[in-house]
Amino acid sequence: MGFFKDFKEDFNDAVNELVPGGDNTASEEVMVNTLDGDIDVESELTKLDGLLEQVSKKVDEPAVKVAEATPTATEQTDKKSFFADAKIRVEAPKMGVMENASEAKTVASDENAVITGGMKVTGNVESIGSIEVQGEIIGDVTCNGKLVVAGKVNGNSTSAEFFADAAKIEGEVVTSGTAKVGVGSVIIGNITATSAVIAGAVKGDIDVNGPVVVDTSAVVMGNIKSRSVQINNGAVIEGFCSQSYSDVDVNSVFAI
Repeated sequence: MGFFKDFKEDFNDAVNELVPGGDNTASEEVMVNTLDGDIDVESELTKLDGLLEQVSKKVDEPAVKVAEATPTATEQTDKKSFFADAKIRVEAPKMGVMENASEAKTVASDENAVITGGMKVTGNVESIGSIEVQGEIIGDVTCNGKLVVAGKVNGNSTSAEFFADAAKIEGEVVTSGTAKVGVGSVIIGNITATSAVIAGAVKGDIDVNGPVVVDTSAVVMGNIKSRSVQINNGAVIEGFCSQSYSDVDVNSVFAI
């Protein structure tokens, strides 16, 4: 039986070299009785088979881990598609901002430009905010906010709201809001607005989709076209007044 004893000792040495620092379970299981007794060959072979399986598992474990750590071609494709989708999600808002850039220009800012009393501007004036004219402008005036004229403007004007305070204006006035012509103001030109209050002098047609109030001190030389009109006692109007924007069907009233 010395053959099995020598084989086990050689096999234990080989296991210790392959699995350094491992537990001593395997070596304990193959401890050989040094006494010269009989050895069960079949049981010893069974022990050797179990030891071989343990050694093969420990040797194969690093290879399995390496195989798992290496991404497959499908995983690499999925990662590329993930980053491509992420890039699209980041760039999409920028495209939306560019598409809405034209709309942003129509929004009035909080800026307020002032043309002081001693200033005279020759040329067109534009602003994304409001403009207050105390001096004189020879040219068109455009702003997204409120236009207040207390000086002189020789040109057309476009704004979100208009107010003339003792102003001298020669040109067309267009506003998407209310047009107010204060006492002492003189406007030579047409006025287009959604509502209007006239207390000064206007030489031109007034086209308003909403109501128009002609105050006591007003002098109007032109036609007034509106939804409704209120003429206070003392106002002077030389022209026609038409409420063509009203909801009343005038023709149906006179149907017989």
